Amino acid sequence: MITTLLVVVIVLAIAFDYINGFHDAANSIATIVSTKVLTPFVAVLWAALFNFVAYFVFTDHKVANTIAKTVIDEYITLEVIFAGLVAAISWNLFTWYYGIPSSSSHTLIGGFAGSGMAYALFLGANPIDAINLGATLKILSFIVLAPVIGMTIAIIVTLIIINICKKTRPSVAERWFKFLQLVSSAGLSFAHGGNDAQKVMGIIATALIAQGVIGNFEEMPEWVPLSCYVAIAAGTMSGGWKIVKTMGTKITKVTPLEGVSAETAGAVTLGITEHFGIPASTTHTITGAIIGVGVVKRVSAVRWGVTISLLWAWILTIPVSAILGGLTLAIIHYIL
Repeated sequence: MITTLLVVVIVLAIAFDYINGFHDAANSIATIVSTKVLTPFVAVLWAALFNFVAYFVFTDHKVANTIAKTVIDEYITLEVIFAGLVAAISWNLFTWYYGIPSSSSHTLIGGFAGSGMAYALFLGANPIDAINLGATLKILSFIVLAPVIGMTIAIIVTLIIINICKKTRPSVAERWFKFLQLVSSAGLSFAHGGNDAQKVMGIIATALIAQGVIGNFEEMPEWVPLSCYVAIAAGTMSGGWKIVKTMGTKITKVTPLEGVSAETAGAVTLGITEHFGIPASTTHTITGAIIGVGVVKRVSAVRWGVTISLLWAWILTIPVSAILGGLTLAIIHYIL
């Protein structure tokens, strides 16, 4: 049955997807803007286009299914989903305002899990019982694995390119890499759209199941993925310039060659995680890749002080979002 709260939850979920787009726009365009291959305005249009193109390719929705299974069914209500979304939106806006490239994926997971645990507590159950530990541990492991994989692939790709092009004139090489960066940026935007739009699809599908509108995840109506891809593309077009500056210039200085390497590494890593249905963070992945291309030059080329600050944001995102989700549900519980 369609209720007012269900409509509110769907609207909030799509709003989060839009915020995810402009919060994470930096992931797709930071290097291509910092190398001046594209202007900021053209870059966000380019990224938004490939965010949406992913709709036609990523049709298995494995990542969405993993998100939907984060909280055990008996502890999912519309109020739980609503509280989780409020928490995720709050943390995303906070980190966006201060230019912190935190993970939109992890704040959504943290908020949803935190509100589910709070609901279990209100029922007198063990809060841990509300969490699907298998799905959650898989997600948590990629807080570490995604940036490490991204960094490793970026180092390998950079070394291969350097060896192939060592006899090429610098002016010719730079012209080629500026063109190739269009391709690698498109690939990263495509992978980002395919991975991140699915996370909100999982939340909306969960709400529809909880309300009895559909019987299971496989019955998710087509308007759900379509609206999610449109929302994330629209959000990307709005940009997130404070985070672009952090990602594109503060971690390490990026050349077109390094931009190609970092974006290619990010796209490959996200493609792998999507294949296995793992909701990895695009932010973590591309940050690791940018560090990788910096390390190839020399370890001191990476501004480790900035990197450590980002690491703290990564560590705090899930627990802070979980606390916010639990507190929001508590407020709803005591008001209603």
